[in-house]
Amino acid sequence: MVKKRCYVLDMDGTIYLGSIPIPGAVDFVRRHWDDADFYFLSNNTSKSPSTYIRKLNGMGIAARPEQLLSPVTPLVAFLRREGISSAYLVGNTEFRGQMRDVMPELRQAGDEGPAEAVILAYDTELTYAKLARSALLLQQPQVRFFATHPDLVCPSPEGPLPDVGSMLGLYRIATGREPERIFGKPDPVLLSSLLQRYDRDDMLMVGDRLSTDKKLAENAGIDFLLVLSGEARREDLAGLERQPAYVCEDLGGFERYLSERDG
Repeated sequence: MVKKRCYVLDMDGTIYLGSIPIPGAVDFVRRHWDDADFYFLSNNTSKSPSTYIRKLNGMGIAARPEQLLSPVTPLVAFLRREGISSAYLVGNTEFRGQMRDVMPELRQAGDEGPAEAVILAYDTELTYAKLARSALLLQQPQVRFFATHPDLVCPSPEGPLPDVGSMLGLYRIATGREPERIFGKPDPVLLSSLLQRYDRDDMLMVGDRLSTDKKLAENAGIDFLLVLSGEARREDLAGLERQPAYVCEDLGGFERYLSERDG
């Protein structure tokens, strides 16, 4: 097995699909839990950290809050640096609750009144009223615009679902605005704390998406393992300027892949 001290694992499409565990991936993590350090990274801002912890724990993975990496962390750091004290959040109940927990000083603007910024998250409770209010705010040039991540779709067992990247197309057409800043993968700031603790050669990013997971690994200068258990398909690799370091059907096949490759 390739000796890596730090595994950064995408979750949806890599460890599970929706609520369905990917058995090989879960088994791999559990089997090597004491051999390496595991971190869990998702762009999906519709779920709170406690929800992710319960989900992973329910699959037999003893994840702790400090092992979760989220776009919310760099988002909050940026808002504080910029001195933004009020924002209209296009996000579901879990996202708004998480923002209250980690940034209690931020005033979450309601259906009326001013806001310094509009923040678009993966809103699984999206309504026309939210779209209308945020679009009206964005017609004011002084109102800033941010998005938590760029994913076009979110994987599910039934098929891909519209995510923030798709919603951004709606705002582009309706308001002519593009977000000033998009957080989450593939921005390597997500891994900044890990890059200070581990040598890049000791780290491995594992994910199912070329546009976010692979790009994040490249931006951070670490190896990438593409798993074909989620979005990407083997035919998507044709013509890529840079191939992933490793490609497996799922994380559970990584050791077998290395054994067959090395003969």
